Amino acid sequence: MNRIAVSISRGIARVTDAALGPYQTAVIRIGFAATWLLFLLREFRHRQEMYGPDGPWKWDLAQRLVADNHAFTILMWSDSQVWFETVYALAVLSALLLLMGWRTRTMSVLFMVGVLSLQNRSIFMGDGGDNVIHLMAIYLVFTRCGQVWSLDARRARLAREARARGDLPRAGAQDRVGLVLWAALGLLLGAATGVGRLSPGWLAIFWGLWAVQALWWAVGRLARTAEPRILLDVIANAVHNAALLVIMAEACLIYATAGWYKIQGSRWQDGTAVYYPLHLDYFSPWPALSDLLASHGTIVMLVTYGTVAVQVAFPFTLINRRVKNVLLAAMMTEHAVIAVVLGLPFFSLAMIAADAVFLPTSFLRRLGGWAARARGRLFPPGARKLPGQRAQGPRAPEPAEEPHVGFTA
Repeated sequence: MNRIAVSISRGIARVTDAALGPYQTAVIRIGFAATWLLFLLREFRHRQEMYGPDGPWKWDLAQRLVADNHAFTILMWSDSQVWFETVYALAVLSALLLLMGWRTRTMSVLFMVGVLSLQNRSIFMGDGGDNVIHLMAIYLVFTRCGQVWSLDARRARLAREARARGDLPRAGAQDRVGLVLWAALGLLLGAATGVGRLSPGWLAIFWGLWAVQALWWAVGRLARTAEPRILLDVIANAVHNAALLVIMAEACLIYATAGWYKIQGSRWQDGTAVYYPLHLDYFSPWPALSDLLASHGTIVMLVTYGTVAVQVAFPFTLINRRVKNVLLAAMMTEHAVIAVVLGLPFFSLAMIAADAVFLPTSFLRRLGGWAARARGRLFPPGARKLPGQRAQGPRAPEPAEEPHVGFTA
C-alpha cells in the first residue's frame, strides 16, 4: 500500500511540478502557426472567393449553416468588406506573433479566433489538414507553448537577470505592454458582449480566459508571498499537461482511424490505392514525376501496404522509443513526399507539425543548438559588443518559466 501511495504521489508531483514537453509544445506552436500563416499568405489573392462576402458560399447560406451547427465565427457578425479584411488581417497577424512567441497566452487565443472564424465561414473549402489545424488551435490555448524558442522566453530570461541585479522590484511590475493589451481586449470583449454577438458558451470561455490573465498579473504584482504564484503554476502545469496528452491522443487517433479505414478498402487490400491519385490532374503538380512513380508497380504496392502498416502500428509503438522514432521518421518522410508529389503542402505541414509532439527532447535540443549556432554565424555577437566587452557565443534556450523536465515520448 505504501508503494502505491508513493507511486501516486510521484505521478501527481510530475504532472503538477512543471509543464512537460516544453520543446515539443514549442515545435507544435511554431509548426501550426507557420502552416496557417503560409496558407493565408498564399491564398491572399483568392481570399474573397474562399471566405469573403461575395464568395461562392454565399452569406445567407453561411448564416443558415452557422445557425444550424452553432459554429463559432466572427466573420458572421457583419457582411461588410471592411470587417472581412479586418478579420483576415487579424488571422495573419496572430499567426505571425504566435510563431514568434510574442505574448503566447494572448496570441494563442487570437490565433484560435482567426482559425475558427475563417474555417467555419466556408467549411467546404478545407481538407484534412484544415481539420487538424482547427483542433490544434483549440488545444494550444491550454498549453504553455512559449517556454522555449519564443520572445516570451527571452523576455522572461532578461527579467530574471534584471531582478538578480535588483533592477526590477517585483515580477510583472513593469509589464505595461501586457496590461495595455489585456485592457484593449477587455474593451473589445465587452463591446461584443454588449451587442449580443457571443453565445453563452463562448462568452463564458472568453471572459474566463480574460479573468485568468488578470488574476495571473495581479498575483505577480500584488502577492506578498510565493504561495499564490506557486498555486497558479501548479494549476497551469496540470492544464498544460492534460492538453499535451490530448494532443498526443488526437494524433494517435488520426493515424489509427485512417489506417483501420484503409484496411477496409478493396484498393488498399490489393495494393493499388496509391496508383489512382497519381493519375488525377488535381493531385499532379508534376505529371512526369507522378507517371514515373505510377509506372513501377512494386513501388506502388510497397507504398500502399507500408502506409497502412505504419498508420495502424504507430499508436502501439509508443511503448518502444526506438521503434516509435523509426516510424515517426517514416511518417514525416511520407508527408514530405505527399507535399511534393500530390501537391498538398499545407496538409503535409499540418501533419508533420502534429507528429512533432512525439519527437525526442534530445533531438529537439540538438536542433535548437544547431539553430543557435547558425544564428551566431549570421549575426556574430562580436558585431554588437561594446568596447571592452567580451563576445559570448550563442546560448541554448531555456524554458521561460520552469526548469526543463525530461520528456521522452
